[in-house]
Amino acid sequence: MTKTHYHERTLVLIKPDAVQRALIGEILARFERKGLKIVAMKMVWPTKQLAKEHYGWSEKEKRESGERTIQGYQEKGMEPPLGGDPIKIAENTMRKLVSYISAGPVVALVIEGAHAIANVRKIRGGTNPTMADAGTITADYSIDSYFISDDADRAVRNLVHASGNSAEAEREIKLWFKENEIVDYDLAIEKILYDKEWEDAMKQLVKA
Repeated sequence: MTKTHYHERTLVLIKPDAVQRALIGEILARFERKGLKIVAMKMVWPTKQLAKEHYGWSEKEKRESGERTIQGYQEKGMEPPLGGDPIKIAENTMRKLVSYISAGPVVALVIEGAHAIANVRKIRGGTNPTMADAGTITADYSIDSYFISDDADRAVRNLVHASGNSAEAEREIKLWFKENEIVDYDLAIEKILYDKEWEDAMKQLVKA
């Protein structure tokens, strides 16, 4: 199978709450039905160290995350926590995310396909379940919200992590998988999804 130059790989984590709720198969099915291919998969109980490396944001990423949080508070007419310091806010978010992702087993996946990063995130939906589009994983299977999680001083339980961009995907895949754990193989459906030759073959069948 010849891959297009639009092909990407992305990391997906089915988080501890999804595992405990027996949603693994349902979540996997949504990605596969889209035409995306799973090229690596394993169950892992993340250590705190692995979780900290996963959420090892740079200072720039911390500031951007903190500023988004501040904006969210302001839009709700609320005072941002921690004196409105974006770095401190981001580090507090990281603390809660590390606790969440290391609370139990996760299923780690590498998913491959055309525009895989954008497609996976679209299927996953927004990180805030109350704002996610209907039909997405977070909208359909989570009733949590930032209001509830903030009150409980924990991360919002939104079931699935998906890499946000190509640089993030590359870093995260290397963190969770060795190169020899990722399998390069063909699926029959890929010819229907990508190859022009499939159309030509079908036309020949009609003529015959």
